[in-house]
Amino acid sequence: MSYEETDIYSDQQLAVQHKMPLGELLIARGIVTSDQIEQVLSQQQAGGHHKLLGELLVESGYCTDNQIAEALAEAYGVCYAQVSPKICDSKVIELLPREFMLEHAVLPLFKVYDVLTVAVSEPTNVFMLDEIERLTGCKVQVVCATSRDINATLETYLPDANIFVIDEIIDEGSLEDFALIENITEDISNIEEIAGQSPVVKLVNYLLYNAVLENASDIHIEPDDKRLRVRYRVDGKLYEKIRPPHQMHAAIVSRIKIMAELDIAQRRLPQDGGIHVLVEGRPVDLRVSVMPGNYGEKVVIRIIDPQRILFNLESLGFSYQNLQLYRKVVQSPNGIVLVTGPTGSGKNTTLYATLAEINSEEVNICTVEDPVECNMVGMNQFQVHETAGFKFSTALRSLLRQDPDIIMVGEIRDKDTANIAVQAALTGHLVFSTLHTNDAPGAVTRLLDLDVAPYLVGASLKASLAQRLVRKICPGCKAEYTPPKVIRNQVEDLAGQISAFYRGVGCRKCRNTGYMGRIAVQELFVPDEEIMEMVNDRATLKQLKQRAMEKGMVPLQLDGIDKVKAGIVCVDEVLRMAQADN
Repeated sequence: MSYEETDIYSDQQLAVQHKMPLGELLIARGIVTSDQIEQVLSQQQAGGHHKLLGELLVESGYCTDNQIAEALAEAYGVCYAQVSPKICDSKVIELLPREFMLEHAVLPLFKVYDVLTVAVSEPTNVFMLDEIERLTGCKVQVVCATSRDINATLETYLPDANIFVIDEIIDEGSLEDFALIENITEDISNIEEIAGQSPVVKLVNYLLYNAVLENASDIHIEPDDKRLRVRYRVDGKLYEKIRPPHQMHAAIVSRIKIMAELDIAQRRLPQDGGIHVLVEGRPVDLRVSVMPGNYGEKVVIRIIDPQRILFNLESLGFSYQNLQLYRKVVQSPNGIVLVTGPTGSGKNTTLYATLAEINSEEVNICTVEDPVECNMVGMNQFQVHETAGFKFSTALRSLLRQDPDIIMVGEIRDKDTANIAVQAALTGHLVFSTLHTNDAPGAVTRLLDLDVAPYLVGASLKASLAQRLVRKICPGCKAEYTPPKVIRNQVEDLAGQISAFYRGVGCRKCRNTGYMGRIAVQELFVPDEEIMEMVNDRATLKQLKQRAMEKGMVPLQLDGIDKVKAGIVCVDEVLRMAQADN
């Protein structure tokens, strides 16, 4: 190492050791005023924030993270850099553990002799720099960058420790490397060989890993005439993630088929399979569906992440009244409890949370599912196989010989399953299942349509819970607004005066959508003796619903408006849900 390099390193350490408060740095540069600093510090103390001063200043709109990084760089005698994957030496990333880089927002850029240049967002953290020296065995030279740029660049290299720079695959100059794939699609052995090459492997890993990180529920890989796009479904909506070169399509599909143990030679019939992966040390299951189309095979991957399944009822969106009533119902020794709603409305999540709450050493809980979406500790779970003749009705008959106390049937699809479930509920078992109906009282008419006798429905049904999932307002960009008068009048006609309406204006955390996460809007129907008599007398669905509301049932739309009043969801989401039911 030269004398000049040693001087640079020493000057940096000296500057870092003489720490100057960030507020003073920004005031000195004329970026913020002292009043603004005092205001943010007061908010920080009053609100008990654990966020740094710089984060709060950025959120308040007083400055940008780039301005903060430039101020810190100048004050401590280091360079400021806008980092990106293209300025990194891929070999030096492996010098530091991935967990360390993500936790501390550290990005190794390049190494000259024994001097390692790293980008950090906190150049004042002497202890972190010492730890980098210890881990790498190198002298450390610091450049200052925003944590946003550092994290975005690190994401490019995940999930493998081996470097995956997405630009190397997407750049136009690299398309020639994949042009051969399209020309030899009939040569299966060559396709398999190409699918195993590192660019394709890393691209597939990148897509799977980031989908889990972004809480996506599905990945869509869709070929068109001259393009290939990958979309993620997040919070129920699809958005485009990336457009790989169209020539990579065959190799990407083959790679996914290999991972799912499907037949890569079969490209004319649909195929289904599964992949089991570890993401940051935890297991995640992927259900793969491959479907032939006009421009090649489309792939949809359903992500089943146990970490995303909420195992407590408080987290699901129950109102206080509904939660108390539902908990009373699920403690019944027998009967049938149904959760209803369209596909993707969170029915299984509600059932899992329910079973987790009532599970104990004293009861035998057995489930029949298609497929088993989450492995639950302390429960006996069985998966049906329709092609082998192991259907819900067959499995349920066998399950009754397993001495169960509580049974969960994934879905009541046919007459046999419905009648066996009702008979089990009448013979001392507590049965949970799902149905596809628009509202909670509709579960009664659906069971009648499945040829369950009215007196059996009235005697066995303990409750039905209808639910929908609506997107929650992003807390990072939540703001009050005035909706159009026609919407305000429509909502207030149903639920009375609303003091304030909120929505998300869009920010980086929510990808400028204004929404983050989802919550259930619910309708709980618990029939009493009078309503049971109405069921026996074959009352219409309208009559049942009207009487249930007179007795206190809160319909779906009103439960949604209650969440609008609480500032949890936007009124547009509730109205969208209501339109979907019409």
